[in-house]
Amino acid sequence: MNTQIQSARAGELTKQAIAAAMKEKVKPETVRENVAKGLAVIPANIRHENLLPVVVGRMFTTKVNANIGRSADCSSFANELKKLDVAVKAGADFVMDLSVGADVTSIRRRLLKHSPLPFGTVPVYEAFARANGKIDKLDRKLILDVIRQQAEEGVDFMTIHAGLLRAHLEPALKRLLGIVSRGGTVIASWMDHFRRENPFYESFDEILDVCLQYDVTVSLGDGLRPGCLADASDQAQFAELDVLGGLVKRCRAAGVQVMVEGPGHVPFNQIQANMEREQKVCHDAPFYVLGPVVTDIAPGYDHITSAIGATAAAYHGAALLCYVTPAEHLSLPTVEDVKQGIVAYRIAAHAADVAKGLPGARDIDDAMSLARREFDWEKQFKLALDGDTARKRYVKGRGVKKADKDFCSMCGKDFCAIRASSKLADKRKNNCKNEGKAKK
Repeated sequence: MNTQIQSARAGELTKQAIAAAMKEKVKPETVRENVAKGLAVIPANIRHENLLPVVVGRMFTTKVNANIGRSADCSSFANELKKLDVAVKAGADFVMDLSVGADVTSIRRRLLKHSPLPFGTVPVYEAFARANGKIDKLDRKLILDVIRQQAEEGVDFMTIHAGLLRAHLEPALKRLLGIVSRGGTVIASWMDHFRRENPFYESFDEILDVCLQYDVTVSLGDGLRPGCLADASDQAQFAELDVLGGLVKRCRAAGVQVMVEGPGHVPFNQIQANMEREQKVCHDAPFYVLGPVVTDIAPGYDHITSAIGATAAAYHGAALLCYVTPAEHLSLPTVEDVKQGIVAYRIAAHAADVAKGLPGARDIDDAMSLARREFDWEKQFKLALDGDTARKRYVKGRGVKKADKDFCSMCGKDFCAIRASSKLADKRKNNCKNEGKAKK
């Protein structure tokens, strides 16, 4: 693909992203200015042909990423494709393939081909898989080969674990849970084995050359994100963040789009400070956060514990939320887990956008309230984040096949407050009219 065609494709993707942003009531100039300053990114590889690009930044609606991908023990391409389809249908804005184990290259290629969403990867997973899971077989050339191949095939953004340095190992390994990032542990083990600096850090300029050529957005990975509340906001986490701040500058100087990944497990009262610290240290690069999970005691419900933290994170400046599913800490997510995670995070993202007062963010809430007042069930199901589930619950609760009554089974006809309130309002309105006629 020659430079002229590349430039045309990049321009086309930018126009599409601007059109999407305009639906959020954002001016095209705002998109261009924020992207030019590095305050927003449009992950859009020039080789990703079926892409529907979106813009990520604090000025825009909060976006949601869904992680899919097989584990070393289970799942298949067919099952992961179902997860991708569910992610698209449930309203995810981004998707990442986190596959590990055998056949990761083939799975990634096929998922990417089917994905209309911006598609992300963690290159160290594939590189480690190609090294047959052996640290001594993982070298700088293999890492760069994987990054280049993924870029050539259309990956839109890549998690690059370049901020974890040898100096960080000692404080990180003294933690209660140590290093919980899969990529972080691979890099840490590599540095310990070879007694050398992080290969991603040492090869960063070469990585940027590849990303610039294909317009791949760098997502600076937080290999030292805290994996429990006890490890949150510690020396290791913030030491890595400081390095990431320097790498943001290098990305921008090279003309490469960049965002920064963040924690993790964080007590609710520390979330604001974490978001504000990232904005300062990383020069307001878009922040892409996992959760944060605000308590460690709810396995099976971590889509809820993390959505609580995600709302606070987005309100205080996070631009992209990486969902957490009910399977977190327990197992590989199922197709239903993926849906549950996305819905939980769309709720979190929207709640933050409303709280921030983004233009038009509350319009759909007001439309829902009007539909409730009018008992327009079909309109309610249409406006709902998960209308199918809402419809099924209504029908099951009433034991009917169609939603057509001016009350639901929660209160019943006689105790329906909205029904009674509407009648009372109509009565007072009629009384006022009659009093007006009597005076005439």
